[in-house]
Amino acid sequence: MHYGMAIDLKLCFGCTACAVACKSNNNLPNGMWWNRVVTDGGKHADTARGTYPDVTMAHYPVSCQHCENPSCAAACPTGATYRDEETGIVVQNTDECIGCGSCVKACPYEVRTLNEDEPAYAVDFPLGDADAPRHQAGTVEKCTFCGNRVARGEVPACMELCPGRARHWGDLDDPESDVSRAIAGRKTVRLLEEEGTKPSVYYLA
Repeated sequence: MHYGMAIDLKLCFGCTACAVACKSNNNLPNGMWWNRVVTDGGKHADTARGTYPDVTMAHYPVSCQHCENPSCAAACPTGATYRDEETGIVVQNTDECIGCGSCVKACPYEVRTLNEDEPAYAVDFPLGDADAPRHQAGTVEKCTFCGNRVARGEVPACMELCPGRARHWGDLDDPESDVSRAIAGRKTVRLLEEEGTKPSVYYLA
């Protein structure tokens, strides 16, 4: 099995609902985002490139790409970062993480966060799933593809709140899965393929 995701750039309009769903469901600390939406356009978010009427703009939701050949795992000295062979999900084991930041530097997608201090929260009670990942000082964090939800047969949180229904999820090894059918026959882009990481997130152009 090889879990992956496809994001339709024609349907994503940059609302950031996916980022908020991710933050809430995983009880992420203040200032931490595992999912962000980047504008491919002008210098600022939600601005177009070019001069009217010849303008272009697209939104790219970016999180861990759950690569088949993850550079973060290769750089980790303790094995805390590794690719789960059963699911294809790149896992960050906080119990083994020593907070050295090697994986942060090695990842070309800039989607990892080092908790240098004890995490702080906007409210004094946990949000999201009861089995959401723990957050602790001196460890690195990133998108988990909501492995806890996937293990019980659900989809990642970012999938459920997307109002444009731009996201497709499933087993890339199964040609009948939602993600495989979404990719079939479409022009796709994977971020920084030249890095040799083989991302498991496809963008449908």
